[in-house]
Amino acid sequence: MDDSTALFRQYETDYCNKSTDISRKVTSIASLTGELRRKKVSEVEADVREADNVIKRMDMEARSLAPDKGRPLLNKVREYKADLTSLREQLKQAAAGGGSEDAAARAELGLGDNYYSTSAGQRDRMLAATERMQKTSDRLQVGKQQLAETEELGVTILQDLARQRETITHARDTLHGADDNISKARKVLGVMSKRIVQNKIIMFGIVAFLLAAIFLIIYVKLK
Repeated sequence: MDDSTALFRQYETDYCNKSTDISRKVTSIASLTGELRRKKVSEVEADVREADNVIKRMDMEARSLAPDKGRPLLNKVREYKADLTSLREQLKQAAAGGGSEDAAARAELGLGDNYYSTSAGQRDRMLAATERMQKTSDRLQVGKQQLAETEELGVTILQDLARQRETITHARDTLHGADDNISKARKVLGVMSKRIVQNKIIMFGIVAFLLAAIFLIIYVKLK
């Protein structure tokens, strides 16, 4: 798994979690009335804005990658944008579905103008929410699989690094051994050089002594 898409996958997981939460809250709006309903609608609207920001970050991240990697991610971004548009529409319908008990009764009888305030509409919305949650669960499962593959890749990389470190350590120890051998060789060569110089001095001394003796003998004979 390419680590260059890790940030996108994190955004993707964040959006899936946020989308599931929004869908659940939208479904719960139908059972609320008055101030509680208005607060819940405001809360979901804030969640939708956060989800939209996550999609924008996904879009920017996908566009920053190489075309062969970014193209399939951009297709996912388009799917998530369509998903969020659907959530916005459901929120709008849920927010507009509130009213008095008489209005709810009229809607239940099919006399209202908002289908999603009826039991049938609520059942359809629940089925849609269930389907969305299933898709989100599938996406999370894929994300977990990708995370497991990434962890496996990370373990493999760490193992490779450990082997490389052992190789470098062994090479370093070998170099240290070579340095020690070179130092010893230098010492031996130094001793040998001193002995050669000493032998030359002794040899020159013997030659000088012999020459002096020869000159002395010649001098004595000539005298």
